Amino acid sequence: MRHDTVQSNTLGADLRALRKSRGLTLSELANRLGRSVGWLSQVERDLSAPSIADLRQISTLLDVPLSLLFGTAAASPDESGHVVRRNARRRIGNRTAGLVEELLSPDLTDDFEMVHSTFEPHSEIETTNIRETQEVGYLVSGRLDLRIGDRDFTIQPGDSFRIRGEPHRWANPYDEPAVAIWVIAPPVY
Repeated sequence: MRHDTVQSNTLGADLRALRKSRGLTLSELANRLGRSVGWLSQVERDLSAPSIADLRQISTLLDVPLSLLFGTAAASPDESGHVVRRNARRRIGNRTAGLVEELLSPDLTDDFEMVHSTFEPHSEIETTNIRETQEVGYLVSGRLDLRIGDRDFTIQPGDSFRIRGEPHRWANPYDEPAVAIWVIAPPVY
């Protein structure tokens, strides 16, 4: 493998799932990338490895963090596609708002994704979030303030919540991190 390419056991399947979840055909995404349909098809079948520049462009067009497209620590053959070890989680998003997210799902090929979210102390999202998803969260530790629609909630450890395509915001004004597990359908990362 060349140094300017990235290889992942799930990259092609993940790209296909992300493309389809955005309602794009192979032809539409290939045109937006300025690449051939054949090249994109090979990438989605893991027959060709895209360059870092290609991945940057793909991440922008699919509106996902570039870090999501990088592989994880190798899983043993009997665990691949089934088990994600703690040290092999893929980081998604960025820390700018004080949120660290890791993908718990082995890949993005299911109808949902699971995410481990750590909300750092005294952090808050700057803008209201709204997406065409159904999300369920479970707070493992800490406390988290949520605004879902026009209602405010303080979530405690052991509490769960649901968001159905509604505008929402979060804040952790407290002195300890808040850790939550989210299930999101369809996958957005």
